[in-house]
Amino acid sequence: MFSRYPTLTGREGVSDRSEERRRVSLDLNNLLGDWPYEPGQITVRVIEGDDGEPKVQMRLDLGMIQMEVSGRPDGMRPEGHESYLEYYEAMLEDCEPSDEEDQFVLSGEDCRLLREEAVQYYHRYVSLMILGDYLGVFRDTTRNLRVLDLCRDYAEAEEDQMVLEQFRSYLLMMQSRALASQAIADNEPNGALFALEHGLDAIHDTVLATGRSEEEYEGLTEVQVMRGMRNELMKKLPASQRTELAQRLEDAIAAENYELAAILRDELKNLKDHA
Repeated sequence: MFSRYPTLTGREGVSDRSEERRRVSLDLNNLLGDWPYEPGQITVRVIEGDDGEPKVQMRLDLGMIQMEVSGRPDGMRPEGHESYLEYYEAMLEDCEPSDEEDQFVLSGEDCRLLREEAVQYYHRYVSLMILGDYLGVFRDTTRNLRVLDLCRDYAEAEEDQMVLEQFRSYLLMMQSRALASQAIADNEPNGALFALEHGLDAIHDTVLATGRSEEEYEGLTEVQVMRGMRNELMKKLPASQRTELAQRLEDAIAAENYELAAILRDELKNLKDHA
């Protein structure tokens, strides 16, 4: 078993602050006063950092969070890697599957580091969703799904294997919404519908794989949000889309793909209801 407790290093090439910068006031009141907090709202913006690179800022009730647009949100590089996830994935890649004494295992400390890091990416993909950077949302949600997979498959303790699984449906929803939103921005409504249908199927598989029921799937907030987005999208489809959906329904029935047929039938019904 691996025994490792990696350290967190700062940005490469960053020198100590100058004496002039040390004299700058550390009081944030002026900065926060120009950007008031709005209760019940997620308020974000993009600013240019002192290094000339864009930064994402999220306003909180007692301050703000500032994040890098790419890489690890706090700009750190654990053990010279982009993130702890990449660090542990590299260690897994280096393992010899046939060597029983050198099996890859994540300790409780390893899993804690991965969970804390995933929270940073959560703050960023929520911010990017509001900013309309849908590809950035897809990147960060896909990345956090890899964290869930890594902990599920390699954590030493059962608790560490399962504790993040409660967030899988949410991540799949945000990933699908991002893909659908990008497709809509690209004037690809069929692509948006496909992204939402694929996401719903993925959540459905996740629910059943963890021993939950169809009723629990139907009651998930994530499912309701995605269906609502799908229904709003279908209201805007041109008449030709109805013909195309009807043809897809016929093809699905002919191929005995009854699950897809049920989805398409629901879509046609929604089109008629909103006509």
